[in-house]
Amino acid sequence: MNKEILRLAIPNILSNISVPLISTVDTVLMGHLSTVHLGAVGLGAMIFNFVYWNFGFLRMGTTGITAQAFGENSDTKILDTLLRSCITAGVITLIIVAFSIPIFRATSWAMNVSPESMALVKQYFFIRLCAAPATLLIYSLNGWYFGMQDAVSPLRITLIVNLTNAVISVVLVRYFDWELAGVAWGTVIAQYLGLLTAIWIMYNKYRSTFAFFDKVRLWNKDAFLRFLHINRDIFIRTLFLSSAFFFLYSQSSKEGAMFLAVNTILIQLIHWMSYGVDGFAFAAESMVGKYVGAKNETKVNQTIRYTMIWGFGLALLYSLTFGLFFDSIIIWFNSEAELLALSKQFFPFVVAMPLVAFACYIWDGIYIGLTASKAMRNSMGLAFILYLSLFYFGEGVFGSYTIWVALFGFLLFRGIFQSILYKRKGWSLE
Repeated sequence: MNKEILRLAIPNILSNISVPLISTVDTVLMGHLSTVHLGAVGLGAMIFNFVYWNFGFLRMGTTGITAQAFGENSDTKILDTLLRSCITAGVITLIIVAFSIPIFRATSWAMNVSPESMALVKQYFFIRLCAAPATLLIYSLNGWYFGMQDAVSPLRITLIVNLTNAVISVVLVRYFDWELAGVAWGTVIAQYLGLLTAIWIMYNKYRSTFAFFDKVRLWNKDAFLRFLHINRDIFIRTLFLSSAFFFLYSQSSKEGAMFLAVNTILIQLIHWMSYGVDGFAFAAESMVGKYVGAKNETKVNQTIRYTMIWGFGLALLYSLTFGLFFDSIIIWFNSEAELLALSKQFFPFVVAMPLVAFACYIWDGIYIGLTASKAMRNSMGLAFILYLSLFYFGEGVFGSYTIWVALFGFLLFRGIFQSILYKRKGWSLE
């Protein structure tokens, strides 16, 4: 069991850690220009994360359904899930492009983007928009690979995307003085190279799967509706999650450029942790889905127990790293004394966060493998309500710490609710 977990988790961890490292590169590049640039890339990236994260169901839903089909040895379901996911990604891309202007206006207003940052954020948004087709199709293809118990292909795709992004961004910013546009175009170019890589892997490794293509079966109403219903619930769940971080950036922006810059950096550290622990969550998605499809309850329970243990171990390592090297990490982003002093106020939250948050990330993977999308949606919604309650009722008590107290509670409550639901219902979760 441990060997199987690590076979899937290690490539996922390497792949996932590279994701926040690239946004970290962007943050460092902008941080050495000015706090306005640093805040603008944080806001611009958060707006895009808000848009793209909400369509993360293209990966998650595809993984769960594909993994169960893999456990059933159903080649037809495996292919149909891939094609339905790619079709859905294409439709969503058209919607995003068609409504890009109102999306930008609404999100920039909600994020409290200041007049001094507006031009930079707008430039970043509309350049990044060019990558929408590639980004969403990569979600679908990576989700399918995970469901096929293949963690190496997504690793290759992600590393190519992120290394390309880093190199091009550095070149465009440092040597061509493109500033914020440089990191945006670096992302766009890298996404299309990643898509080409994903298609190349599909052709070389999985093209025999397409022998099972059947147009009538693909468009089967009941099967397609099940796919859409699962992904609808995951979409709502992800909307709550991205709204929580969106809200954090919005409230930080109200407090000025320095407070926003600090939280932009500290959230990067939380992303480092979440993407690392998600390596074991992704392993749980693949394995739980496979064993549910094979109707092996013993293996499902073993997967849950062992992935939780591995997730805790990695979270502990993150906490120790943040505790020992906090000042050095912050200075790496930005060396201003005022920024470092303000960051230190939130040191206890950053150190404790991995130990509080790891459980909810692992449970997400387990629920995806179970295709328990309604339970995911409901537990996330309840945690989000408590998150907002902590913020608005805690402002007079916690002062400048309020937003971090709220985030701390949000991640803690998610794990608690998910644990209670699984203990009560087990496999009958929907």
